[in-house]
Amino acid sequence: MKKDSLNILPNDFYLRSNVLEIAKNLLGKTLCTAIDGAYCKGKIVEVEAYRGHDDKACHANNGKRTERTEVMYRAGGCAYVYLCYGIHHLFNVVTNIEGIADAVLIRALEPLEGMAVMKARLQSSNQKLTNGPGILAKSMGISTQLTGIALVGNHIWIENADPIDDLQIVTTTRIGVDYAEEDALLPWRFYLKDNDWVSKK
Repeated sequence: MKKDSLNILPNDFYLRSNVLEIAKNLLGKTLCTAIDGAYCKGKIVEVEAYRGHDDKACHANNGKRTERTEVMYRAGGCAYVYLCYGIHHLFNVVTNIEGIADAVLIRALEPLEGMAVMKARLQSSNQKLTNGPGILAKSMGISTQLTGIALVGNHIWIENADPIDDLQIVTTTRIGVDYAEEDALLPWRFYLKDNDWVSKK
């Protein structure tokens, strides 16, 4: 494992109240996993923000608490991994203080290390290993079994990197949230301009 312990994002990064700011700040950071002895690393290039108290696209909208969403009410800095369509495991970063359910969906990565492992997990030679939330979770070895895990531990962590200039960030609406009525139009999806690994431009 090539964990850079001195460069891991601290809990304070996740405990801030503005989930939109955190989402944009995550761009360019590196998501790392050490699962079943295999190390993988990717640069975060696409994210979506979700806010619990007033966002109809959020699983915890207006204080909704279920077995699935309970982890979203923990203090920021842990993983929220849920199953989509009964097939895809989607990895989210929980943010804000305990009791407030905000999260950032990691939608795409630019792979940096462990590509052979990723291809083996996908059982595919497809070069696009991490250009979508479901495929990146599978490539990185992330599943719902890891929901609630701290992002400063030995299985999943995020390492710091140089900040991204705002001019390099594209802001647009989120994907697949048509059910959220007017909130589907919120410009809460952010991605790196001209990056080949973004799921949809």
